[in-house]
Amino acid sequence: MSGAGFQAQSGVDGVFAAVDIGASSGRVILGRVSPAEVSLETVHRFPNGVVEIDGGLRWDFDALFAEVLTGLSVAAKSTEKTGETIASIGIDTWAVDYGLVNKAGELTAQPFSYRDDRSRAAVASVHRKLDPRRLYQTTGLQFLQFNTIYQLATEKNLEGLQALLIPDLIAFLLTGVRRTEATNASTTGFFDAVAGEWATEFFTALGLRKDLFPPLIQPGDTVGTLLPEIAAQVGLPGDTTVVAVGSHDTASAVAAVPAKEDNGEENFAYISSGTWSLVGLELKHPVLTEASREANFTNERGVDGTTRYLRNMGGLWLLSECQRTWATEGFRPDLDALLSAAGALPAGGPQINPDDPYFIAPDNMPERIRGAVRRTGEVLPNDPAAITRCIMDSLAAGYARTIAAAERLADRSVDVVHVVGGGSQNALLCQLTANATGRPVVAGPVEATALGNILVQARAAGPAAGGLPQLREIVAGGTSLRRYEPLISVRQGYVQ
Repeated sequence: MSGAGFQAQSGVDGVFAAVDIGASSGRVILGRVSPAEVSLETVHRFPNGVVEIDGGLRWDFDALFAEVLTGLSVAAKSTEKTGETIASIGIDTWAVDYGLVNKAGELTAQPFSYRDDRSRAAVASVHRKLDPRRLYQTTGLQFLQFNTIYQLATEKNLEGLQALLIPDLIAFLLTGVRRTEATNASTTGFFDAVAGEWATEFFTALGLRKDLFPPLIQPGDTVGTLLPEIAAQVGLPGDTTVVAVGSHDTASAVAAVPAKEDNGEENFAYISSGTWSLVGLELKHPVLTEASREANFTNERGVDGTTRYLRNMGGLWLLSECQRTWATEGFRPDLDALLSAAGALPAGGPQINPDDPYFIAPDNMPERIRGAVRRTGEVLPNDPAAITRCIMDSLAAGYARTIAAAERLADRSVDVVHVVGGGSQNALLCQLTANATGRPVVAGPVEATALGNILVQARAAGPAAGGLPQLREIVAGGTSLRRYEPLISVRQGYVQ
């Protein structure tokens, strides 16, 4: 389904560009779509990560946007060689973070990262003005100290400024049009989960302007066409459009979950596994009960007005941070070998709570994990395989708890668990998840986010048609999936 050096095939009805940026890296991907299949070609990769600027952890957005332009330029040259035309561009990134833009359209500072600790102090002041129960009854949003509502509460002077979430900021700089895509808006704490509109009373309660964010736009709607200077710089036609997709990367990923409704797999849970783990169900309506709030589940908007009922959990950030620390110490193990060694260790070893805020900021992660285990009265050896196994066991157990809780709270049963994203390549994690949940795990596609991004664009333009089941049929038909059956039961408790 993907690969460099892809040659255009007969039967391709449209070519689309996906700008897909995560917390650690970004890509520009070309998708060639026909009514029955989609092929991906990654034309540009670039790193991303937080940097310390002006005493805080921020994103180097200027460098990020320059990489986006480079990627679009490479995409333009690639399609020029094959005689193709890029029909549109879609953008997805992580959630909650934003940039502040003045009336002249200038970014006032590099955007803060959710990994910065600045918003912690604002939580209490926000909750004094807006009771957490009221917040949840309207937004259905999981409490996370870095949610946009708490970040904005730290800002000192917003007069004349507008907040644009990261994918909307990129779209604005490409088109000059300011809009807020709904799936990402739903992560801010200012979005009414039932009405699908801004909860304007929350802006008023916090002393913020009701137009602090631009108007809402839905996946599949056109944002605008490229600015003339942007089109000239990247070598694309001036009428190239930017189309809103599920701009929260998880919304795009869930849209590409290859669930098959003809064999009962509509009752699926999903795990979008990467830096973070997004674990939950797809529902028609939000769950706004007090029990759901107490369980800290979130109701985020999905493509086609669905609800992504999930918890945002710790993810493979834990392992990647360990690898970073080990590399500074001169130890650079092959990842496959490391996972194999971890898989050879016996089940039932020590576990951590991967959701603990203690693990959010970058630091010496192996020692943090060993310290968390010590606080439980157990001992974790200073051995990369043992630490890796602890991470995998902890994530799998966390996934099992979260899925069981989602079933209970939403009154739904789950027949199968779909793992998409980078973690779908991690055979150890997938098998441990099958064991912990007692459900089959279907792994793939790795590029779910890009597929969801491109298929929403393709549906807006015509080559793809139908609702989410039809888009998922395209994914399932063109993806090599791996199925893991539960083999053994492992402990599902966790320690803090």
